[in-house]
Amino acid sequence: MYIRFIYFIVFSLALFFASCSSIYMPNVPATPMFQGKGEVHAAAHANVKGNLSGSVGVAVGNHVAVIANGSYIDQGDNNNRNELFKQHLIEGGIGYFTRIGKEKRQVLELYAGYGIGSSTEIDRRASTTGMMPVETRVADFDKIFVQVNYSSTRKRKLNLFGKPRALNYGTAIRASRVAMQEFTINGLNSPMEEALFIEPLFYTRMELNRGFQIQYTNGFNFNVVDNTYLKAGNAVFTLGLTYHFGGKNNKKGK
Repeated sequence: MYIRFIYFIVFSLALFFASCSSIYMPNVPATPMFQGKGEVHAAAHANVKGNLSGSVGVAVGNHVAVIANGSYIDQGDNNNRNELFKQHLIEGGIGYFTRIGKEKRQVLELYAGYGIGSSTEIDRRASTTGMMPVETRVADFDKIFVQVNYSSTRKRKLNLFGKPRALNYGTAIRASRVAMQEFTINGLNSPMEEALFIEPLFYTRMELNRGFQIQYTNGFNFNVVDNTYLKAGNAVFTLGLTYHFGGKNNKKGK
């Protein structure tokens, strides 16, 4: 009941924030759930709005891991959109992970990292010759983030399609300082902005086959700084696939 209540609150807040417009859209963070040295985690996520995210992580030590993320968003032209938006973002980080709890079914991960990206936002209006651009905004930015992941594996597997399947769920809370390095409006240099985003995110994974899982992700962001363009307002709803292999625990089939 508690987990369902949390998901309801997140979904409601995300719908509220989704009505706002921002020149920055958060990506899906890496949530590898590492348990031991040598494990490798890869993931790809997408949604119907043209948001593509991918991540890869490697546990290089018993408690140390490195991660890399990338995302590409293209809310392209369908002839009737008043706003067009594109963004690409890459980032990398290093962190600490450990198993916790009496049965060691929970994983706690702490990461910090750096990224760079660029966004283009175009406002348009209808004319006799079609949709015409009114204002074009282009921002190059960098970001510094810290991230806390907490995840758990359900003790009892879920019987589905004639097979018991592992079920994982968790949350990632990220604080991201995003700062414009260059910002133009209609090709003219404009005052740059800096933001501090808090980005909570929730996910659920279900095992498909050994190493492969399907993941549903939802989340949102809010900004502690009052900005005109670099502000909160973009929710994250994606469906993805993850693949986990390597390491002592996977070799034993756990």
